[in-house]
Amino acid sequence: MEGNLERYQCQMALPGFGSSTQHLLTNARVLIVGMGGLGCPCAQYLTSSGIGTIGIADDDTVSLSNLHRQILYTPDDIGLFKVDVAAKRLQQQNPSVQIIPFRLRVTSENVMDLISEFDLIIEGTDNFETKYILNDACVLAGKALVYGAIYQYEGQVSLWNFLQKDGSYSTHYRDVFPNVEESQIPNCQEGGVTPPLAGIVGCMQANEAIKYLTGSEDILAGKLWMINMMSGKTQIIKLRKSSVQITDLTQTVPTLTFEEFKENQEHFDLIDVRDDHEHQNFNIGGKNIPLDELENHFDEISGFSHQVLVYCMSGKRSKEAARKIKKAFPGKEVFSLQDGIYKMYP
Repeated sequence: MEGNLERYQCQMALPGFGSSTQHLLTNARVLIVGMGGLGCPCAQYLTSSGIGTIGIADDDTVSLSNLHRQILYTPDDIGLFKVDVAAKRLQQQNPSVQIIPFRLRVTSENVMDLISEFDLIIEGTDNFETKYILNDACVLAGKALVYGAIYQYEGQVSLWNFLQKDGSYSTHYRDVFPNVEESQIPNCQEGGVTPPLAGIVGCMQANEAIKYLTGSEDILAGKLWMINMMSGKTQIIKLRKSSVQITDLTQTVPTLTFEEFKENQEHFDLIDVRDDHEHQNFNIGGKNIPLDELENHFDEISGFSHQVLVYCMSGKRSKEAARKIKKAFPGKEVFSLQDGIYKMYP
């Protein structure tokens, strides 16, 4: 790093920063999960600040609808894996930083190995399943997790599971959001999001990571920072620990791509868990059983002789349905259609 100190001169000039603090960043290893609207600006600013090693994990490809807020990508990148494009751009931004791409979906099976080599985890994911998996894994591993979330005009940031001076850990995701049903909350694709919000929240996550890695005492542990882009107001609320205990990881719902399903469709019983009017408007076949009526059809589902593939518009309702079916029938193989049928919609 010695030859690059001029690059970081402005941050090293900060009161209480200096070269010794810059060395802390150079020796740090940070993992960012999710290279979307939050992961892009977060990764850019951590790369520019000189974090020594940055892992980036995502299994998604760039789509046209990403471009208004995911600022690392261009129209030429559509169809390419996000981590491949992001790794190349970030490496160009700062060649002295080691960028490690992980082209994978974070699951209960791989998360503990994935986070084991990193000092700090940052999650910029857009689904609750992954948020819970990362939170629970960090609690079990004793690692801090920088949380971020955006929806429409509002954003949130916090630092979960921070080891405090008394040996206890600060609040984590399940303390604040013990049981969120993903199907009840639209994602950015369905509910919308203003582009600058992604940049602001992603940058706040990067800032919180730098504060944590450099030993700042004024961090967002036990606090939730919130912003409303319409009013311009921000606020910080204090959080309380709950009695929830995390002893293991909830199993991830397995997914299939549409291409994988088509290659072996004769081996699957297909269920569309959208409402009837959605099914009538457009579907890819199968039995239509709306999510809120699923339990009433368990007798019918018990008679299915093949593997079960559940689908919906985005993959959110189908994941919840797959969990319910699996819980009712542990012996069945149940999958959710990855990303739903949104991209197939006419």
